[in-house]
Amino acid sequence: MRNGKKNWYVVDGYLPFAGAVMDAGFQGHEAIMLLNCNHEGAQVLFDFYFEDRDPVKGVLIEVGAERVKCVRMDRPEEIGGVRLQRQQQYSLRIRSNVNIVVQYGRMDVAQPNLAYIGAMGYAE
Repeated sequence: MRNGKKNWYVVDGYLPFAGAVMDAGFQGHEAIMLLNCNHEGAQVLFDFYFEDRDPVKGVLIEVGAERVKCVRMDRPEEIGGVRLQRQQQYSLRIRSNVNIVVQYGRMDVAQPNLAYIGAMGYAE
């Protein structure tokens, strides 16, 4: 199966302010969506890059066969214990043993109307 790619990049990581939009329950966050259309599970490695510190490489995320996985970047338990600081730039390299599709999303609640960004990762 040739759906997706094995190497992906998300360059504009920026975990937003966490405050909630009043009465709506939305919290500022980022998420990486991983789609595995294959008949076998995906072993996905996240490599985190920062402006002011050494990278953190090889964080394993598993995605079952023919499944989707949403990984919240504000939940260290979902990303191998990596604690991303809010409002600081980072980038991701995502590597998989099988072809997958990667999408990035950010909900920014810094102002009352909130903003949501959804973007495809860059595939290689």
